[in-house]
Amino acid sequence: MCLGVPGEVKSVEGVQATVDFWGVEKEVRLDTVDSPVEPGDYILNHVGFAIRRIPDDEIDETMALYESFMNEDPDDLLAEDVMDEIESGGTVPAGSAGGLAADEEEPADEEDAEDLLEELDINV
Repeated sequence: MCLGVPGEVKSVEGVQATVDFWGVEKEVRLDTVDSPVEPGDYILNHVGFAIRRIPDDEIDETMALYESFMNEDPDDLLAEDVMDEIESGGTVPAGSAGGLAADEEEPADEEDAEDLLEELDINV
């Protein structure tokens, strides 16, 4: 299943953004996002890539929807998919919220962005 998870952009440096996902801060690539992003914006993240900037008038509804997924039964497959997406891709700082450990993998790069665009059949 392809699942994106919303998060709040805390800072932007070039094509990298630090994004907060319910207390878990991760580095997310901006190569594939559909419009410019700045701190305070919300994005939809998929495996370490911002794939969509969430319009201001959709933020509250989007966040409430995802929070309802995560507040359901933790064994629910949709809730599990949301948590898996938060934990995958990008990097997680050591000591982050929720007891998540830092990823051992390299952060996503431009080549990864190109691969994702090809996989999703998106022409930029």
